[in-house]
Amino acid sequence: MNDNHFKFSNTVIGLPVFFVLFLWIVYWVQIRFDYDFYQYGIYPRDFSGLQGVLFSPFIHENLSHLYNNSIPLLVLLAAMQFFYPKQSLSVIVFGILFSGLITWTIGRSNYHIGASGLIYVLVSFIFFKGIQTRYYRLVALSLSVILLYGGMIWYVFPDVDKTISWEGHLAGFITGLVMSFFYKTPEYAKPIVYEWQKPDFNPEEDAFMKHFDEDGNFVNTEIEDEEFVTVPTYYNSNVSVNYTVRRTESEDTL
Repeated sequence: MNDNHFKFSNTVIGLPVFFVLFLWIVYWVQIRFDYDFYQYGIYPRDFSGLQGVLFSPFIHENLSHLYNNSIPLLVLLAAMQFFYPKQSLSVIVFGILFSGLITWTIGRSNYHIGASGLIYVLVSFIFFKGIQTRYYRLVALSLSVILLYGGMIWYVFPDVDKTISWEGHLAGFITGLVMSFFYKTPEYAKPIVYEWQKPDFNPEEDAFMKHFDEDGNFVNTEIEDEEFVTVPTYYNSNVSVNYTVRRTESEDTL
């Protein structure tokens, strides 16, 4: 397999930068005009709280909350756009929607805000998808993500820090895992070189495999030639043959 699928484009930098910049603009509007955006967060099991499924990833409590989410988003969104450009936008959009819906279903009766749910979607998707492809570059990416953000797994449990939305983290982790199975990446599949690598390969019909039994022992399947009676191509005779030689007229003139 070649690496032509890994092509750098402006979106690798543009997508994470504009996404994070938009988060900072929303936060600037919030503090500049003293506007309370918390009411647009996810409020579980309340019909009006469903609006937070769309808006909550763009709302943050304070500067520290926004900063802690910005750095991982820059790294993870760039990795998604570079290694999974065909799936990147769908993972982001549906990751926000489904992780928000799960949070709305299982969350505590409080407003849940912040982009951490999306971060868990990206971490989960990149890790599991890379392992599933078994392509060495993507496996290395999976291990790099775990090395950088593996400690985040503890924050999907309720007793670690009750001041954070562990429900949103858990929802994002589950969403990323499910989406890694849903979105296929045939471009990273190993090329088929041999007949036995094809999905419709049937060893019972293969001429080579027929020479082996169930235990792997060689079996001679060739049909032995039948015995044929040798028919002579000439006959012997006891009858004597006399030959007469004549001189031709042309030979006399020589």
